[in-house]
Amino acid sequence: MDENTLTIILIEPQLGQNIGAVARAMLNFGLTDLRIVNPRDGWPNPEALPSAAGADEILENAKIYTSTLEAIGDLNRLFATSNRTPDMIKSIYTPALALQQLVSTAQQGQKVGILFGGERCGLRNEEISLCEAIIRIPTSENFSSLNLAHAVVIIAHEWFAQTASSPF
Repeated sequence: MDENTLTIILIEPQLGQNIGAVARAMLNFGLTDLRIVNPRDGWPNPEALPSAAGADEILENAKIYTSTLEAIGDLNRLFATSNRTPDMIKSIYTPALALQQLVSTAQQGQKVGILFGGERCGLRNEEISLCEAIIRIPTSENFSSLNLAHAVVIIAHEWFAQTASSPF
């Protein structure tokens, strides 16, 4: 299985610095397919490069979309990241359980992806409704706000841990 079968989709990210940090997190764990839907400050964003810290190829090859539907059109399985409970019936998984399922699907040659919401308010219900399930990253009850790149690095690490061909 190719490690690059996990697609990271950022929905309306606000800060170029966060997009760059996402690229860095992705490349740390062998992921290269970055899709960005309606970045607030346009694209390319010069603020992204310094935060990418050498992951320039991820930024250069990022695909930009005007709609979530367009960005996810070729994916066979899609999960959303969210820390809130939407007004809909969705399975909610930890990163480890979610990635087990996505890795299994990818091993069958299918494309999988994960949606990440913008910094201000995360994913909207409309975006979550497009996904099969929700990934909830366990955090403190007292403070559950994660930076966009932090959320991506947790997911990317879990993908890498479950797909790495050699032990750590």
